[in-house]
Amino acid sequence: MKYTLAFLFSLTFTSMHCQLPEGFVYVEDIIPDIEIELRYFTTNNFVGKSIEGYHSNKLILTKESVQALKKVHETLQEQNLCLKIYDGYRPQKAVNHFIEWARDLNDTINKQKFYPHVNKINLFKAGYIASRSGHSRGSTVDLTIIDGNTGKPLDMGSPYDFFGQESWVNFENITDKQKANRQLLQTFMLKFGFRNYPKEWWHFTLRGEPFQGIYFNFDVK
Repeated sequence: MKYTLAFLFSLTFTSMHCQLPEGFVYVEDIIPDIEIELRYFTTNNFVGKSIEGYHSNKLILTKESVQALKKVHETLQEQNLCLKIYDGYRPQKAVNHFIEWARDLNDTINKQKFYPHVNKINLFKAGYIASRSGHSRGSTVDLTIIDGNTGKPLDMGSPYDFFGQESWVNFENITDKQKANRQLLQTFMLKFGFRNYPKEWWHFTLRGEPFQGIYFNFDVK
């Protein structure tokens, strides 16, 4: 039996995707040129290990949030800028992994990089880690803006996932350029229906998200 190249490509492409719950999509299917670096699939995160539930660098979000994100991305491209996503849908098992990690006070392998001024025992009290995450509802994204020519992230004044006041949106002790970059991200995300978490310049949730109060636990793969 002979198969066309188009059929074989379709078969291969489909096999790379898993069946998602109704209402969720793979972001690359809607925004093919978006930059994705899921930090919790890697060891470059505050835990220092790949996080439970992350089996691939596949960004998953609700249909509604992807459509809004696409508008942000396309508008930024008019200025030769693009979005880079660090996290989207996050399974509850990943949140549980964070909780277990936080209980081990001796595991501080990435403290200097991600939380140098916060005692690990205070991460819950300070609000940096919680037992539930909006990410598990599928309409929250962690992201930044990158230069369309170089692919380098704009300087936001603190690294992604940095636990400290330096990451607060209105933190004053950064340069005017860093403030302007934060404001640029805020402006476009708010314009197209997202709201920000004030203590994390990178964290946005779609207003009117479709699964309010529901926390999913399917794997990212």
